[in-house]
Amino acid sequence: MLRLSKKTMLALEAVIDVAVNARPDPVQSKEITKRQGIPQRYLEQVMQQLVHAGILKGVRGPKGGYRLARERRRITVGEIVQVVGAMEAAEEVRSQPSDLGQKVVGPLWEDIQTDLMQRLNGITIEDLCRKAEQTGATTAGMPAADFTI
Repeated sequence: MLRLSKKTMLALEAVIDVAVNARPDPVQSKEITKRQGIPQRYLEQVMQQLVHAGILKGVRGPKGGYRLARERRRITVGEIVQVVGAMEAAEEVRSQPSDLGQKVVGPLWEDIQTDLMQRLNGITIEDLCRKAEQTGATTAGMPAADFTI
């Protein structure tokens, strides 16, 4: 069964969190850590790669943090998966596959990945933000707004 890596999951959660919460101020990584339960040690590494890839924009200063580099509807899940995949590939120790691996399993896996990436490239962060709002996931773990004076 295909497996969603921890880094891919946290990258998607972080980008959606930024998309939902970066108005008017940027979202600080400590806020994402608190809301999503993402370990800080992984988060900063992933966030920097997302900035480098042009998905997020880093904002410096005391009220700094992260914003989307583009509109939510112009960022796809596939882009985020590719960024994290490149990070994970750089960390992997590669071994030479057997003849069967090269000629049979490898091409099969490449076809499956191509199909999956086409589907993921059709899903935007806007789509996931709408889903989060519909399911109430945008407010999960956050205190209810208190408007009493």
